[in-house]
Amino acid sequence: MDCLTARERVERYEHKILAPYACFSSGSRGRQYLQPEHPIRTAFQRDRDRVIHSAAFRRLEYKTQVFVNHEGDHYRTRLTHSIEVAQISRTIARALGVNEDLAEAIALAHDLGHTPFGHSGEEVLDELMADFGGFNHNRQSLRVVDILERRYPQHPGLNLTYEVRAGIAKHEMLAEPISPEKFPTGERPSLEAALVDVADAIAYNSHDIDDGLSSGILDWNTLDETEIWKEARVRSEELSPGLEGKYRRYSIVRLLVNRQVSDLVERTARNIVVHNIRTLDDVRQAGERLVAFSPEVHQQVAALKKFLNERMYCHPHLIAMADQAREIIETLFAAYKDDPSKLHGKFKLRLNDKPVETIIADFIAGMTDRYAYQVYRQLY
Repeated sequence: MDCLTARERVERYEHKILAPYACFSSGSRGRQYLQPEHPIRTAFQRDRDRVIHSAAFRRLEYKTQVFVNHEGDHYRTRLTHSIEVAQISRTIARALGVNEDLAEAIALAHDLGHTPFGHSGEEVLDELMADFGGFNHNRQSLRVVDILERRYPQHPGLNLTYEVRAGIAKHEMLAEPISPEKFPTGERPSLEAALVDVADAIAYNSHDIDDGLSSGILDWNTLDETEIWKEARVRSEELSPGLEGKYRRYSIVRLLVNRQVSDLVERTARNIVVHNIRTLDDVRQAGERLVAFSPEVHQQVAALKKFLNERMYCHPHLIAMADQAREIIETLFAAYKDDPSKLHGKFKLRLNDKPVETIIADFIAGMTDRYAYQVYRQLY
């Protein structure tokens, strides 16, 4: 008679269906604070659920992706972006035979530390925190899951597994490692973590175009200057001639995502074979990045990103939003620094533990767009 728990059956199943270089739930390096395993859910499924039920995750609904929340109900927010990254990540993970649950948990957690007002808010906080190590939303996401979320009386944070926490910290696209004291700098990220990093870029490049066209900031004709968009447009017209309006936009954006995902899966699978990757240790000790586009698509994606930087993110409307974000965050930071007693709840209680600037940054970074604006209006 099979006396295995539901979790143990899933763990055994993972060893049957996943590639040998995947991260297996049963092989996790564990949690910061010991606790018994769950009888039904694997360690990574449990992490995913902890992220989804966190207050920081819920607040992403009212944090800017490109357009602030009150700009319209159909633009993406940090929450919808995180869900889209998770969906793309699961598709890539399944195609490569690695752990979908781990990839999903990392994807859902990757923006938990993002500031209000998107990257504009992050840039301002980074400047204000220059004398205290700066500010980086990836590092802040790790602070959220390790320290700032308080859901358990026994310990701070969400007590996630090493693999999810390392996935939040180990972004191959960043110039400098995050928390090298916690995660070995000589190790490459797992394939699950590395693919989330690229899925994030696929999601925001493609879906920012969708929102840009919907808002009228981007122009259909100028987008043809980018080869990868033009290829997707031509393919859409071949498959579904005569589409107009939003259906035309949806079709092209779908094909744009599919082109990047398909190329990434194909090239990564090739890299795994070329570098003779057979185990998770092989992944961690690989001599170069394994999860990657082909050279052709890499160049096309770089050109698309450059186009968006020049034609969308520098648009006067978005610049005006960024200027307002700067005014709000600088004002809040100065007000709390002048009078730390204005900080709320748990942040006020931590004033003796950390530099006041670090606590202020934690407080502001956790705000939604609308709450930051509300507090700003109350101050002035």
